[in-house]
Amino acid sequence: MGTISLKNVRKAFGEAVIIPGADLEIKDGEFIVFVGPSGCGKSTLLRLIAGLEDLTSGQILIDGEDVTDVPPAKRGLAMVFQSYALYPHMSVRNNIAFGLKMAGMPKSDIDAKVAKAAATLNLADYLERKPRQLSGGQRQRVAIGRAIVRQPKCFLFDEPLSNLDAALRVNMRVEIMQLHQQLDATMVYVTHDQVEAMTMADRIVVLNKGIIEQVGSPLDLYNKPNSVFVAGFIGSPKMNLISGAVAVKHTAATIGIRPEHIALLGTGGDVQGTIVLTEHLGSDSFLHVDAGEAGRLTVRAPGDYLGKPGQAVSLGFDKARIHRFDSQGKVLV
Repeated sequence: MGTISLKNVRKAFGEAVIIPGADLEIKDGEFIVFVGPSGCGKSTLLRLIAGLEDLTSGQILIDGEDVTDVPPAKRGLAMVFQSYALYPHMSVRNNIAFGLKMAGMPKSDIDAKVAKAAATLNLADYLERKPRQLSGGQRQRVAIGRAIVRQPKCFLFDEPLSNLDAALRVNMRVEIMQLHQQLDATMVYVTHDQVEAMTMADRIVVLNKGIIEQVGSPLDLYNKPNSVFVAGFIGSPKMNLISGAVAVKHTAATIGIRPEHIALLGTGGDVQGTIVLTEHLGSDSFLHVDAGEAGRLTVRAPGDYLGKPGQAVSLGFDKARIHRFDSQGKVLV
């Protein structure tokens, strides 16, 4: 089992309130991602679950047991950090086995667990190497292997891919997703990268200044954001957000529309604009358009679209795909 319940969890440092009060239910076997900008409280919330930070108030339950005052080592969790935190003088084998040795586990059991973890993570050929002889991705797999052998109730990942280059991040993202399928374990993953969140999560928890803005599947958050904050954070490129007279025409303080829901028309569009910049990405092109009172808009076009800076364009909005928000930034139903 690996269920985690947060009951009005609050964290403050003196007068500075980091988490004003969070309620969340994490299901057994779920891959849940905490996402948000720097300083939103996502890593603090993860550390509270791990027991590395003390709660100011509230409760944390793991499999129904109140662990609010239980030390980290007794919670049955395993954490993988942004920094690999490997022992440089130890081999891969000994790095993975270290925690089990400290717990006094018999050598035969340790060897079996290490061999199984190494096979799962494609590290069997590297067990006698030192960390300095490994790539960044291999080092992160060693750190994950050290967590796997403990057979935790839940894995906690704190921005584990941040130190990797773009190609390695993609590869490791796939490997972690496959690992989740193999282990069928609960995983809580922190990232500031909403692309990681969208591609990896069963459910995403979007945090804003310590407040849980919305919880839902990636497609729920993409298609039905409940606030301007979520609308502007989820999606790459992000949703276009328009206020002023254009929004008022739709009886809203702010409207949002995604780049793929804006059509390039000959005439008669909702707004007129001028191309400022075109990004060619192969299968798609993204046009950055100065749309006057609607502001700067991003428009998705076919990859072979040849629009040039200075070219006039007419933009038509898909009316069924317009998101409407009130003056408080909340969705209008």
